Amino acid sequence: MDKVIFHVDVNSAFLSWEAVQRLKNGEELDLRTIPCAVAGDKNKRHGVILAKSLLAKRCGVKTGEPIGDALKKCPNLTLVPPNHSLYQEYSKAFINILNDFSPSVEKYSIDEAYCDMTGMETLFGAPLQAAYRMKNRIRDELGFTVNIGISTNKLLAKMASDFKKPDMVHTLYPEEIKEKMWVLPVGELFFVGKSTVKKLNNLGIHTIGELACTDVEILKAHFKKHGEVIYSFANGRDTSVIEREEVKNKGYGNSTTISFDVEDESTAKMILLSLAETVGARLRKDNMAANVIAVNIIDYEFRHMSHQMTLLKPTHSTDMIHESACSLFEEMWDGTPIRNLGIQTSKVVPVEAERQICLFGMEQEEKREKLDKAIDSIRNRFGTSAIQRASLVKKEDGPKDMPSSPL
Repeated sequence: MDKVIFHVDVNSAFLSWEAVQRLKNGEELDLRTIPCAVAGDKNKRHGVILAKSLLAKRCGVKTGEPIGDALKKCPNLTLVPPNHSLYQEYSKAFINILNDFSPSVEKYSIDEAYCDMTGMETLFGAPLQAAYRMKNRIRDELGFTVNIGISTNKLLAKMASDFKKPDMVHTLYPEEIKEKMWVLPVGELFFVGKSTVKKLNNLGIHTIGELACTDVEILKAHFKKHGEVIYSFANGRDTSVIEREEVKNKGYGNSTTISFDVEDESTAKMILLSLAETVGARLRKDNMAANVIAVNIIDYEFRHMSHQMTLLKPTHSTDMIHESACSLFEEMWDGTPIRNLGIQTSKVVPVEAERQICLFGMEQEEKREKLDKAIDSIRNRFGTSAIQRASLVKKEDGPKDMPSSPL
């Protein structure tokens, strides 16, 4: 039986949720009917457009652009501040409805999720019928609209949900790829950022179809591992599975939003080292070790990228976490300026279990562990700044944002 995967994406989530809540509170004006945007504080780093109405979009307003640029395009743009606690509430209500339709729901971000609908026909009808039931229930009960993409894997379902908006259902089955996906500009493909688009265009590749028909060895020569990934995506291949939300406290992580756009690998890896120190210290404090390391990237256009690996043996070593994170980073980063970096661990086990697995090669591990424990002890007694790695000591021309607080 072929898989049936839905990707459900809230239309202009933050703006929609603001509008719905204000209507509930008695306001007569629906923010979705005027040129309007949710935006951060323009005096700070987050002074950018977070979500916009359809009318604002028609004026050329884009998510992620500075407020000043948006106002030049749309002088009558109404700006409202974000209310993240409210958005969490609506996101939870949205996911609760999806859970009524599928036993396997993966929350991909605050406003989008994947549902494995395989075998659910007897309960909700054919995929299209089930998607409309889901979409309409969200609209009728919660007051906002979603787009739903349907396919046999997560990639194609996500691509389908990005077709015409709002309040729509689209399919993108493998047999529809040539007609519906290959004709799109290559920049529309998931995981292809602006930097990659420029390089592909220079190679004469302008559409997803042209990318799909390019010799994969040529792509690997120019993009390394990333070239193989986007080649597979262009051909509609994706083997990732729906990952249900993990139980709390089963993973340790840290992330940071940076006050400047990171555009070079060395700076990114320096930030990853700082994150690895925090994550490793938290694992060691709880006497736990992680089997899986993941790196998350949010670029300057608010595109999310994530990649993970399963380790040969669980670890809480700062160096091992950092080395794994750097390897993941090299595989997926295409040079697009970075706004946020994060490291997340999962499938954690008590250190006692880890020791039973590691019967050989203990000498080097013990040296690393003694060093980590010594650093932890000094910091616990004298503060986190009492001892620092030389590579993380701030310099006048170096990065100013080293993360310190956990997620």
